[in-house]
Amino acid sequence: MGMDPYIFLLILTFLLKPGNASIHVYNQESFNEVGNSYLLSGGSEGISSSSHSRSFVRFDNITFRRPKSAAKSRGLIQVVLFEAADRNNIGGSAYGGQRSICCTSDLSKLQGCKQGEVIRIPSANDLNWPIILKLHFSRNSLSTSMKNHEEIGISKTGMYNLFFIACDPKLKGVVMSGKTVWKNSDGYLPGRMAPLMRFYVFMSLVYLLLAVIWFTQYIRFRKDILQLQHCISAVVGLGLFQMILWYFEYANFNSTGMRPVVLTTWVVTVGAVRKTIARLLVLCVSMGYGVVRPTLGGLTSKVLLLGITYFLASELLDITEYVGTINDLSGRARLFLVLPDALLDAFLILWIFTALSKTLEQLQVKRSAVKLDIYRKFSNALAAVVFASVAWIAYELYFKATDPFSERWQSAWIITAFWDILAFALLCVICYLWAPSQSSQRYAYSEELGEEFDEEEAQSLTREKPDGDISLVEKKEKSVGGTRVLDEDGEAEEDKRE
Repeated sequence: MGMDPYIFLLILTFLLKPGNASIHVYNQESFNEVGNSYLLSGGSEGISSSSHSRSFVRFDNITFRRPKSAAKSRGLIQVVLFEAADRNNIGGSAYGGQRSICCTSDLSKLQGCKQGEVIRIPSANDLNWPIILKLHFSRNSLSTSMKNHEEIGISKTGMYNLFFIACDPKLKGVVMSGKTVWKNSDGYLPGRMAPLMRFYVFMSLVYLLLAVIWFTQYIRFRKDILQLQHCISAVVGLGLFQMILWYFEYANFNSTGMRPVVLTTWVVTVGAVRKTIARLLVLCVSMGYGVVRPTLGGLTSKVLLLGITYFLASELLDITEYVGTINDLSGRARLFLVLPDALLDAFLILWIFTALSKTLEQLQVKRSAVKLDIYRKFSNALAAVVFASVAWIAYELYFKATDPFSERWQSAWIITAFWDILAFALLCVICYLWAPSQSSQRYAYSEELGEEFDEEEAQSLTREKPDGDISLVEKKEKSVGGTRVLDEDGEAEEDKRE
């Protein structure tokens, strides 16, 4: 039985098991039947090499156990490590048919491989690669182990894949325990994740700068702070806290090789809270909260329900993607959890722009020039963010579709980093438009007027009567010479008779 090499390797991609560190741990893991072989994925990581530090994959306490029915034979387990660029160097095909992982009688005649073993074609760049280690079971023995702390040195930067393969049909049901240690030249972080540690240092600094500027103004004008500005402060603080946590999480991972579930869960929970509050903040701003309406009224429960739902969807997605995950390839579970998160984002965008359109209409009717200018700028910024998001999603789909084997892993970190940069850019716009100042209350909703008017509106033909109504003040006085009309300032003008 054989199969196309690309389909074969895509199947292997989905079989990858996420571990709990860059130290991949296997606990009684079963082999899966793929083509004419049984195999188990040991991991897939981008590994960088350099002259100043050694990169390697080390095998610790690797033990295989087979069923009793196979105890009388000398079964063979092969450990295969290859670079993604050499994926076609594993397996072969007879007479142009589908490829097989293990050598068959026909392939042994055509290619000179040894029947019952993995087909290996030397790499054009290095004849020693792909690496294949062989391990035999002793007769009447149910288990066998690799030499402890055996290492394979990595001298070339690339995306490496590790598989444990059995070609003997009698080894169906074999299981494996132990661990493998993958180390880059700079630490234990997988190659795709390593640049993110430096990125989160940068993001922590820019968030710190924004926090210093914002909270300086916040404290300076604390007597004039709007409710909306309290929400912005929370988002700024959570953003800074999240970036710092991400850095320490990656730094710990890089130095120890372990990714503690509790620490990573805490980090993604803070991130989910920050993303939820940020989205609700944009929604509330678009609805004119604190500007054209004092409260959300009957919409409060709906906004809270949407916020809770989004938090749960985002939390589940991030836990699946980050907690315990070390491979440089995404698992299948993420594909199912991305959909509800994306649908909620689409619904939020629709609601935000619908609410923003109504708020702009109200401000136009009220002729609130200053507020209208702020909301138009906010609307333009929001439209630019949505356009950038859609364009980036299209690019991300193209990136992943054209790189199914993660050969461009060294630039893959940009996919993740872009969303943090975009969120920060929108937050900066909001902070700029609603920055605390001595005139902050000019933008607030007024209970007395139903709407606070700015200085330009104060110069219009409206004024406030003692009873709270706004209308033209007109007073006619009869006189012999004609009718006198009082203008807004109480000054008399004469309307001469014709």
